[in-house]
Amino acid sequence: MIYVFAVFLLFAGANHFIRPGFYEPFMPDWMPKDLANQASGLVEIIIGILLLLPAQRFLGLWGALLLMILFLPIHVLDLLKDTPAIGSKQLALIRLLLQFLLIAWLVWELRKYYDDL
Repeated sequence: MIYVFAVFLLFAGANHFIRPGFYEPFMPDWMPKDLANQASGLVEIIIGILLLLPAQRFLGLWGALLLMILFLPIHVLDLLKDTPAIGSKQLALIRLLLQFLLIAWLVWELRKYYDDL
């Protein structure tokens, strides 16, 4: 599952540079959209690489967990819009629920490292 998530992050991160306009509607108006888009894409790529490297996976898991937590407010705000950027209230709710599942899974994966101490 870690490899699947890593590849997803790599593709999503690259997509920030290939199709930056896709992410713009998700970002709040107060956010510097170009900078935020490029920064989040770069961070996703770095985390994806870290997850693929066994020696760096611990850092990648922490990075992914922090990223998912940082994205939560943006996804909650999208859900609260009359017309969410993701396309519908149902999709916005599903994305949010999946995000909570991802957070729980990342915590579970990280716990394995602490159990070994």
